[in-house]
Amino acid sequence: MIKLSVIIINYNVRFFLEQCLLSVIKACENISYEIIVIDNNSIDGSREMIKDSYSQVKLISNPENIGFSKANNIGVSKANGKYLLILNPDTVIAEDTLQKTIDFAEKQENLGVLGVKMIDGSGSFLPESKRNIPTIKIATKKIIGNSENYYANYISENEVSEVEILTGAFMLLKRKIYLEVGGFDEDYFMFGEDIDLCYKILNKGYQNIYFGKSSIIHYKGESTIKDASYLKNFYGAMQIFFKKHYRENVLLNFISDVALRSMVLLKSTSKSKNIQEKNIIQNLLIVSVNKEKIKKVKNKLKPQSTIVRDVLPENCTQFDMIVFDNTHITNKKIIENISKLRLSKISKRIIPKNTSFLIGSDSSTDRGKVVQF
Repeated sequence: MIKLSVIIINYNVRFFLEQCLLSVIKACENISYEIIVIDNNSIDGSREMIKDSYSQVKLISNPENIGFSKANNIGVSKANGKYLLILNPDTVIAEDTLQKTIDFAEKQENLGVLGVKMIDGSGSFLPESKRNIPTIKIATKKIIGNSENYYANYISENEVSEVEILTGAFMLLKRKIYLEVGGFDEDYFMFGEDIDLCYKILNKGYQNIYFGKSSIIHYKGESTIKDASYLKNFYGAMQIFFKKHYRENVLLNFISDVALRSMVLLKSTSKSKNIQEKNIIQNLLIVSVNKEKIKKVKNKLKPQSTIVRDVLPENCTQFDMIVFDNTHITNKKIIENISKLRLSKISKRIIPKNTSFLIGSDSSTDRGKVVQF
């Protein structure tokens, strides 16, 4: 019997998807698993990459972008695992993440959804790793910039605790529970569907749990461009949730509609002013022992100076960028190192194992960077 079905929805993130697949395959070495990628009509070579290099991956190609909810439901309909892992393509998981989370899940009597600690490409903790139910009051505060009660800040980053809402970037749950609640609500095209699913599972009497004992990278900014269209989808999804679960109060729905439209306009305007150019790399650190790869990276990035180490040195303040070679250093160690450097302004990049590109992002709102060499 297959223990785990990994469901990944892809749309034009070919290199991030490949890094994700490599990390999942490595993490599943001691687990009976299947990977199902549902591609929403990508035009960036994603499907060709899977067909050419990852024959073990089940690929479902949609003729159009049908959104996150519908695509996941299609993927789950083809899945055979006891557990499902709903996973974003712009994620990197540690080698022991899946074994640790499944082992924990197996010991729970009433588990709904399990989520993990997430950091972005800069190493910063992503507070959406653990959230509260967005009631009208909480969501309205969030819309005007007060996230105090939107995130479950009473739970520490490294804690294991019951929580209300987890993110769709990493959701581990039993397939039978997913089917019991009807899966993702297809009224949501993108965003809000994870909130809705967690809410439905809670209402069935299950417990959702935040598992802070394992960390993953969620680049976040890569899977969707943070433009006006993104904001409309995000805040529109909240509105769907309000109308679905708080429909008894029409006045509050009307107020939320006005607030949402206003904030979309305001935030899309403010975000357009925050675009900054990246400085030229002066001091580069490469954590690798592969001389050929080191040479290619140096020739491509053309830094003013380069230091090569087989481990991350204690003091990294002099570097503008650090490149981690995943052939030499594990994803788990890379994630730990990036997290340690979260307060620095150093750019962090990864060369996924057996690839010829480096990849990463500098914040959760960054579109992400890929450099082929």
